[in-house]
Amino acid sequence: MRQLKAQLWRRARALGLAPLGAAALDGKATRQRLADAERHLQAFLRAKRHGDMGWMARPERAHVARLLPQAASALVFGLNYAPPTDPMERLAHTQSGNISVYALGRDYHRVFKRRLKTLGRWLEAQGGGMVRHFVDTAPLMEKPLAAAAGLGWQGKHTNLVSRRYGSWLFLGCLLTELKLPPDEPHGDYCGSCRACLDVCPTNAFPAPYQLDARRCLSYLTIEHKAPIPRELRRALGNRIFGCDDCLAVCPWNKYARQARDAELAHRTELDLPPLTALAALDESGFRRLFAGTSIVRTGRERFVRNVLIALGNAAHNDGAQGDAAQGDAMRAESEAAIVARLSDGAPLVRGAAVWALGQYLSAAAMGARARAAHKKETDASVRAEWEAFL
Repeated sequence: MRQLKAQLWRRARALGLAPLGAAALDGKATRQRLADAERHLQAFLRAKRHGDMGWMARPERAHVARLLPQAASALVFGLNYAPPTDPMERLAHTQSGNISVYALGRDYHRVFKRRLKTLGRWLEAQGGGMVRHFVDTAPLMEKPLAAAAGLGWQGKHTNLVSRRYGSWLFLGCLLTELKLPPDEPHGDYCGSCRACLDVCPTNAFPAPYQLDARRCLSYLTIEHKAPIPRELRRALGNRIFGCDDCLAVCPWNKYARQARDAELAHRTELDLPPLTALAALDESGFRRLFAGTSIVRTGRERFVRNVLIALGNAAHNDGAQGDAAQGDAMRAESEAAIVARLSDGAPLVRGAAVWALGQYLSAAAMGARARAAHKKETDASVRAEWEAFL
């Protein structure tokens, strides 16, 4: 089995997958990690911190045997996506859309799944027994398994941290019926550091190692299907898809090397695109621009909602770097882009446009518009946005 594992590891590295490790599913340490993870998950669900993500309650998530009854080993693989520059620098470009590092290129799920499928087929052919592959859309708790397999540890921001790759790792897993030699589990090296907790703009961490997704900007801009809560909109800044703050400030990133995977290369047209252009996207334009990326699954309505909130926030950052003092012409362009969305067919977009416009107009001007508009509006959530300015 050691020789088989060594051959598999060579093939995985040739596919760009590293770090990698194996965990014995019947091992005491692995069972304890999964039991602890299940306990934390149940507390998370009881507190309703998962928001709209009902799929997190699927029972398979805490029971590997439901995914592959005879599974003996979990083989966990990382895929480096470390950016070339500090993502925090992108927050200063307030008239541009800030897209999370992981979504700037091809959808990693497709890339990772194809490579894991290749490895799984080879392993089945060599060793016999069934193999199943998983990338994080499946109900598998890959982070505690990654720690059990020696890839790293689950940091205070609840994501995996590696001493070699920092916080920039995608995770994928093969479950196999083969009992391959396990690797040493990884310890926790966060120490007294609170950088990831303190940087969060919405205080989404109730305590170290705990996340309230309902306050997380990644959740709010990607998964949340309703209007973004008013009290959290200003914290969005120019983040229009995801948030990298807690990952970006991790001190272990100093050891990370820039990702060089050609399939995951960043697309230049997604690098800080103008918010006004994104606000104008219709359904076909949205799908053309983001074809093949992770952004497509969020959909045009949620995405443009985020863009409009970011445009509203830009009104409060006249002196920010990259805005060239946001002169009158720029303000007029932003207002025009917002006004065009007041008649959008999607209530989610119209409501965001109302709030965004309110960041540019005086209270009197906005109140006059609200008195005329809210009576004609047919959607209750959009009427509520207008009524907030009365």
